[in-house]
Amino acid sequence: MGTLDILVFVTFVVCVISLGLWKSRNEKSGEDYFLAGRGLKWWLIGFSLIAANISSEQFVGMSGNAASHVGLAIASYEWMAAITLVVVAFCFLPYFLKAGIYTMPEFLEYRYNQWARLIMAASMLLIYMLLLGAVTYSGALTINAMAGEMDMDYIPSIQLASLVIGIIAMVYVAAGGLKACAWADLIQGSALIVGGAVVMIFAFKMLGGVSEAAYIEDVKSGAVAVKTFTQQQGVMERFVELNKVRLNMFLPKDDAVLPWTALLLGLWIPNFYYWGLNQYITQRTLGSASLAEGQKGIVFSAFMKLLIPFVIVIPGIIAFNLFSSEMKFKAVHDNAPVIAKYKMANPATGLVEVVNNPSQEALSGWSGEKFMLAVFDDGTALKTIDLKNPLILPITKDSHDNISAAEYTLFKSEDKSWQNVFPALAEELEVYNHITEQKAKAAGALTSTEKFIGYKYDSALGHLLSKVLPRNTGLVGFVLAALLGAIVSSLAAMLNAASTIFTMDIFTKYINPNATQKTIVRLGRICVVVFSVIAISLAPALGNPKFSHSIFTIIQESQGFISPGILAVFVFGLIVHKAPRFSGVIGLLTSIIAYGALKASAPQIQFLNRMAICFALCLLVMGVITAIKPLAQPVEFKVNTKIELYSSKSAMIVGWIVIILTLILYVVFSPIGIAK
Repeated sequence: MGTLDILVFVTFVVCVISLGLWKSRNEKSGEDYFLAGRGLKWWLIGFSLIAANISSEQFVGMSGNAASHVGLAIASYEWMAAITLVVVAFCFLPYFLKAGIYTMPEFLEYRYNQWARLIMAASMLLIYMLLLGAVTYSGALTINAMAGEMDMDYIPSIQLASLVIGIIAMVYVAAGGLKACAWADLIQGSALIVGGAVVMIFAFKMLGGVSEAAYIEDVKSGAVAVKTFTQQQGVMERFVELNKVRLNMFLPKDDAVLPWTALLLGLWIPNFYYWGLNQYITQRTLGSASLAEGQKGIVFSAFMKLLIPFVIVIPGIIAFNLFSSEMKFKAVHDNAPVIAKYKMANPATGLVEVVNNPSQEALSGWSGEKFMLAVFDDGTALKTIDLKNPLILPITKDSHDNISAAEYTLFKSEDKSWQNVFPALAEELEVYNHITEQKAKAAGALTSTEKFIGYKYDSALGHLLSKVLPRNTGLVGFVLAALLGAIVSSLAAMLNAASTIFTMDIFTKYINPNATQKTIVRLGRICVVVFSVIAISLAPALGNPKFSHSIFTIIQESQGFISPGILAVFVFGLIVHKAPRFSGVIGLLTSIIAYGALKASAPQIQFLNRMAICFALCLLVMGVITAIKPLAQPVEFKVNTKIELYSSKSAMIVGWIVIILTLILYVVFSPIGIAK
């Protein structure tokens, strides 16, 4: 980063914190602090929803998936959310605002009883503890990785990056609550879209100037080829010609990442839970100045959801065209420990040779299809060697000595292109894995899986920032600031949500129902500080190789325990007004028990499919309960708020336009559209 880049970066951070604190001064009540005095306008709500949603996972993960065979199909997470948001605006939000609630668990007491509220509040708090650490860790990891990929002079550690992220979020959330989040998100949400657009423009510019570029020939095989261009070919012609097969929203039904079948049901359940019932998202809409303002804000964010793939996914697709060779070399550090385990598990392999402290001449002269596992006594040597061969896998002696392979280990890859990079290994592994599976079956033992990659697709964003954007123009600093803002805004949203749930659903409900407004605000701020300390403390621990993989699995699985039940209970309660009060508790418990039982007895059932089964089961159970013992009188949703509850006709019109545009995009980017 040049001086101008650093100046832009620091100025951005200072402006975000200052604006948030200035706009949120003088919060005197719980409503002021937790719901911005119920005075948020539509444009603040829209930008805040986008900023709270997008974090480092979207920037790095979506651009990385786009660089792979998945391509534009990964945009389904954004475009399906656009339709979901429109439904939430007109089918969910009117009930929530009419109830005058602070939190989503509170609505369950409004519709069912206090026990349903307590179960949801307690389970969401537990999940938020994990999410706070995970978001902080992933953000710190992103900053650390970006600095390394951009060859910066100083690379911040995970601990330092976690501390910086946590403190920035804590300062303005603790001081200003939701209003501080919303105003900070106005800058950060705008920067996300503008920064992504800047990267996209310069990526197209570079693509238009190269003489050759890589492309994926077939999404099923992942075969990679290189195409040479003439000067007469325009940049859009080049882009479409290179990426025609990746500009398709519908991947094969057996695709491991996002099969087209998941678009039918699997993605809708977490989508509706996330956008309609997840506290750290819905809190922005609960602070609406009126129902019309909330609906306008949600529809505005839905429209922006249509734009996000063009500023994040498209640059990721181009990144593979331009930097596939670099991505191949970036993969060697990830592959080294996996190939080391393979050598231990299969000593007879002739494809891996262990070389201790190889010279630069030996490294430069290595050729053929055999891997060199380059074991260095001194870890600093790894930083000095010049890697230009994906078959050379550097590793330190300490790391190599600590590697061990389980008896029944399979070696596979989710990267479809790896067979093109390592054809000899692919042929050998097909035989080895078959024999290992047969041995494990005969012994009645479980197998474990080690995965390697042909290309490090997640380095796409790092390559775009370091090689596409011009240095010392302020652009690199601006885009990095937008990335940091995405991380901080997501963490801030979770801190605010967790603080609200504990204060309003636990403290004022069960510990001190007579707490003064001053006490409520003070406790909210204390909670933000405590939760920030938890996030900062937990984040570095997630970097432990023995712990990091399992914690992210736990987070994903934990949300599956409650999200189907929560969605089922809300939907059933809103539609079936004669559902008895206790059915909400039964529905939530059914989800937890059924999900746990399925996970234990049928672990082979895919995660999203397991959620769909639990969702259907909850609806069935609640339906049976209602048929047996319905309420004598249907539930009446009484008005508990002073805000205006008139629905917005203009938002409804724009909402239908967003839905139609989304469907058009799916048609355009389909086998009968541009992909053909």
